[in-house]
Amino acid sequence: MQGERGQDAGQREAERMTSPPRPGTPAGDGYRMPAEWASHAATWISWPHNPATWPGRVGAAEAAMAAAVAALSGGERVHVNALDEAHARHVRERIAAAGADMDAVRVHLVPTNDAWCRDHGAIFVTRPGRDAPLAALDFGFNAWGGKYPPWDLDDQVPAHMARILDVPRYACDMILEGGSVDVNGAGALITTEQCLLNANRNSALSRAGIEARLRAWLGVAQIIWLGEGIEGDDTDGHVDDITRFVAPARVLTAVAPADDPNHEPLAANRARLAATRLADGTPIEVLELPTPRLLDEAGDALPASYANFYIGNRVVLLPGYGGALDTVAAERVRACFPDRVVRTIDCRDLVRGLGAFHCLTQQVPRV
Repeated sequence: MQGERGQDAGQREAERMTSPPRPGTPAGDGYRMPAEWASHAATWISWPHNPATWPGRVGAAEAAMAAAVAALSGGERVHVNALDEAHARHVRERIAAAGADMDAVRVHLVPTNDAWCRDHGAIFVTRPGRDAPLAALDFGFNAWGGKYPPWDLDDQVPAHMARILDVPRYACDMILEGGSVDVNGAGALITTEQCLLNANRNSALSRAGIEARLRAWLGVAQIIWLGEGIEGDDTDGHVDDITRFVAPARVLTAVAPADDPNHEPLAANRARLAATRLADGTPIEVLELPTPRLLDEAGDALPASYANFYIGNRVVLLPGYGGALDTVAAERVRACFPDRVVRTIDCRDLVRGLGAFHCLTQQVPRV
């Protein structure tokens, strides 16, 4: 019942407050997607609230995200989507109790079905030095191939974000989650065949058709295809759980020991990366991240991944899972971002919702 009331309110506000999408394509208008390490104006979050996602652990998920907001708020604004006024008060209390700079936090009444802002939120592109230097991309969202209905509120979030920031919005004729792609800000994009070629997203599009849309909407020139993602990932192999650009010609990629079910697909991805050259012929430097092994109460694998870190202006939020591998992962991420503080936050409860910090954040580039 609560979901139905939220759906009606969200539809009314979307109809009243959103503006029509801009015609044309972002790349045709001079926009491109910057790398995540480029300067942010803000980070955007949809606050965890769905008990079906975190059975008995919503409070623990909130605690992890409150710590994340507190860490981010020292270096950038943080926008947070809340369901209604009462929920917004609750969210502010949780964030303030975590020690956040509340002057940097903005809570918005944007109802959602769930919290995965990387996937249901707008993706932002820029064209510095021109009019309307920031624009929001509004891709279709279908809850990772129709797995978790309803998703109608989540599908409206990009339009709300564009309205709140008062930036142009492009309606993109493709299902795409932000966690399924990663860019180096210099024309290259990494994704996986398991996700983007899955018939549960864009069954009418060929590989060539998908590549054409990625170029037109994100302003990239080169598409680098990896194979499969990690065990337990219900997103069908999002790249942000396995491989991340950390510089224009450098990636951190997950690897696993020989007795781990993830070993073969991750080794195959690493081999593809090692054989890849960027458009100018530069080889990609491949650095390795360990893969933790974390199981739920039923003994099923959870998608625990250190690659699901989020790069803020002053901090890198690194999911922690307990044990010595947390230290190894932090050292390897720190070596890639010596100008930022690597903040490891325990995600053993958060990942039971099948995601971590990158899945729950979306950057707004500074222009």
